[in-house]
Amino acid sequence: MATRFETTIKLDSKVKRAARIAMTDVMGLKPGERVLIITNPDEDVLTISHALYDATLISKGTPILVVQPVRTQMDLAEDSVIKAIQSNPDVVISISHKKLGKDRFGLKKLYSGTEKDYDHIFRYLLEEKKIRSFWSPSVSLDMFKRTVPISYQDLRRRVAKLKRVLDASDHLVARTAAGMDIKIGLKGRKARRDDGDFRKPGRGGNLPSGEVYVSPELGNSEGTIVFDGSMATGNGELIIQDPVEVEVEEGFAIKIKGKKEARVLRKAVKRGEQSAMSMAEEGKFTKVQATQYARNARNLGEFGIGLNPKAKIVGNILEDEKVFGTCHIALGSNYDEDAKAMIHLDGIIYKPTITAYKGGKPTVLMKRGKLEKRFL
Repeated sequence: MATRFETTIKLDSKVKRAARIAMTDVMGLKPGERVLIITNPDEDVLTISHALYDATLISKGTPILVVQPVRTQMDLAEDSVIKAIQSNPDVVISISHKKLGKDRFGLKKLYSGTEKDYDHIFRYLLEEKKIRSFWSPSVSLDMFKRTVPISYQDLRRRVAKLKRVLDASDHLVARTAAGMDIKIGLKGRKARRDDGDFRKPGRGGNLPSGEVYVSPELGNSEGTIVFDGSMATGNGELIIQDPVEVEVEEGFAIKIKGKKEARVLRKAVKRGEQSAMSMAEEGKFTKVQATQYARNARNLGEFGIGLNPKAKIVGNILEDEKVFGTCHIALGSNYDEDAKAMIHLDGIIYKPTITAYKGGKPTVLMKRGKLEKRFL
């Protein structure tokens, strides 16, 4: 019979409580279910993973813990990690210091789904509704303890209301006092819920949870983005001191303007382009694949609205993008997987006014960072 960890890692009452809530309220774990937890040898994520291991035992599940070296979004996951996911557990949890890593096998030969193909076994199993999951790249112990114990009933209600409007809209417009004015196409797109309801196969998202997000319509976004909260750089995150202005035409970032932060973002996008071409040189991509991945480093890959009341801007995108009263936009790959890239770089925007349009009729979702009452 499995026993709890007896290690030098100390699990305080707050991390134990957060882990129990994660496995019960979020995952709805049932007795006998197999839970694969993938982590790294970093103190914070390893501590959280141990707490989740014990919480799984308390719920009478069977935990399996796999520890791999730290991986970035540019790196390949260990083959043994991919094989562990291929064993098709009931639940897969990634508690990583940075990222899970790409699937070497899937990049060479796609996994065939019912309606589309996948280049990662994790995405294949999740979207084909064979597993359920949550993932927490770069999560800290403080973040986990503070932002996981929230009212998931309230969160799910707000997300559902916003999703219904976004799903029915042709486009949205987001503006801020800092000068952002961007129109984002939504035709043919369905918003996704990150509402902490991962209780059924096929459901998954971040923990901490707390956003509704959508992959913008390809080639149909125009205007100016102004990032003024924080942003991902591919090598970590930074809190923005001088706003970063991004000009967008036909769904692609064509100019990135500003001071230090803008230079960092330009370099991160360039690395995404160069990394794709390097994959072709190494025989991991065809030239056609590499060209597409490189081009999509400048694609508008996501628009999201933060809804977690316990989240705050800390310089970690996992939490920052969930902050109530913000929105975020990513450059790079999207979640509909029809614009793949080597990068996905989120940038946070303070106090937006967001208006969705259907047939010319406007619906205000948020005004200067405050949700309209109908969505509370």
